[in-house]
Amino acid sequence: MSNHFDTLSPTPGVPALALSARAGVGLKPEHFQEILATQPDIGFFEVHAENYMVPGGPFHHYLTRIRESYPLSMHGVGLSIGADAPLDTQHLNALAALLHRYQPQSFSEHLAWSTHGDTFFNDLLPLPYNTDTLQRVCNHIDQVQSHLRWRMLLENPATYVEFAASTWDEAAFLTEVLRRTGCGLLLDVNNVHVGSVNHRYDPHAAIRAMPLAHVGEIHLAGFATQTDGNGDVLLIDSHGAPVAPAVWELYDYTLGLIGAKPTLLERDNDIPDWPVLLAEANLAQQHMKASRRCDHLQDVHLKASPQIKRSVKEVAV
Repeated sequence: MSNHFDTLSPTPGVPALALSARAGVGLKPEHFQEILATQPDIGFFEVHAENYMVPGGPFHHYLTRIRESYPLSMHGVGLSIGADAPLDTQHLNALAALLHRYQPQSFSEHLAWSTHGDTFFNDLLPLPYNTDTLQRVCNHIDQVQSHLRWRMLLENPATYVEFAASTWDEAAFLTEVLRRTGCGLLLDVNNVHVGSVNHRYDPHAAIRAMPLAHVGEIHLAGFATQTDGNGDVLLIDSHGAPVAPAVWELYDYTLGLIGAKPTLLERDNDIPDWPVLLAEANLAQQHMKASRRCDHLQDVHLKASPQIKRSVKEVAV
């Protein structure tokens, strides 16, 4: 079943700012006061919804003030979309209250599971890509979007194992989920790179295979390097380091395919001082600007050369 959900009307008194194709960062308590004092020129902030599922306190105080000036992306980490049990209605209600309170321009969750019975695992665990999982994930996303009245973005996961039970590849699985539910894609470019090293596939081909027409946001992050039991390199999506050169290159490749998109710089561990994080966001902004410049130059070149235009038509035929 394909659904379409629009975001709710803006909260009274809060500017109706769109999540534009700019770079943003995760909002961290270490940076609250400096952000308010300096009012940096940045595209948006993103928060983990579960950190704000309390009725009051300093987190809400600062987020309310920052939300008055900046667009907001809300990122869930606890819905356990892929779990084999029903979704937690209490969690959904808390999430609905947060969305109503802050009216974010974007809401996203993970293609993963983190609960089993009464046990919660503080991790985002992988799924086999098969028909049973597909039906379960789609049912849960339909429930989330219907309950929240909010279209969600689904993030491709970082994975460290593959399942013999899988009958779909990841890109095909995601494409079918999006087709059935009407949700969008949060494309984590770092996760694609991590998976390509861990499972030895071509990251550029993996990007091309994704449902790129439905990308609503991009994530960039750093990773940690370990070795597995066989002595092979194993990358961990740690969010604790600067974006690596290989991920910047894959980001540029992605921008070349789909153009500039809202892009988040994730840093959840070893959080640097605010100027360091802001500089990395500005670097992502420069990559987007360079991508737009390349597109513009290509358009100018094609318009200036009828011979090239004819050649393009001949190739297309």
